[in-house]
Amino acid sequence: METNNTVSKASVLWKLFISTLYLSAFTFGGGYVIVTLLKQKFVDELHWIDDEEMLDLVAIAQSSPGAIAVNGAIVVGYKLAGIPGILCSVLGAILPPFVILTVISFFYTAFKINFVVQAMLRGMKAGVGAVIMSVVYDMGSGIVRSKDILRIIVMILAFTANYYFHINVILIILASALIGVIRTLFFEKKKES
Repeated sequence: METNNTVSKASVLWKLFISTLYLSAFTFGGGYVIVTLLKQKFVDELHWIDDEEMLDLVAIAQSSPGAIAVNGAIVVGYKLAGIPGILCSVLGAILPPFVILTVISFFYTAFKINFVVQAMLRGMKAGVGAVIMSVVYDMGSGIVRSKDILRIIVMILAFTANYYFHINVILIILASALIGVIRTLFFEKKKES
């Protein structure tokens, strides 16, 4: 029986490493793009995490300092396989950019003035924008489907505060976290009564 658990854990770790390596190698446009792909891989395809839990993991990754792609890999890796999961997913997430950026750094001047490379980068901006809109839609529609009025209000206020009033994202995240803590304490106290 122990052998099956070992094989199963090794299989999960390998799949975690290969998945984050693949996603990181073929993801352009920053951390929010990889978050969408992490959701597609681990929620929609493998069914290892459910939608609600993925939203929680993304919130943790986003509110932690550092690159959201690495933070996302850390929280997903930890959720699925603990500390070994973190090591496998982070290695998978950082290896492609490390190799690619190392190679590009040797040819930076040639890439900088190359018309084809510049045209490709301009074209990819539109695709990246579409993927980020997809993340916003998926996460926002999940909150709306929950029919939780407070969460919907917090989402609208957070968007308004950032988009229209240019309030720092860190302050918005801290305020949202505070609202979550107060709400949880209120409901816990209500359960006890």
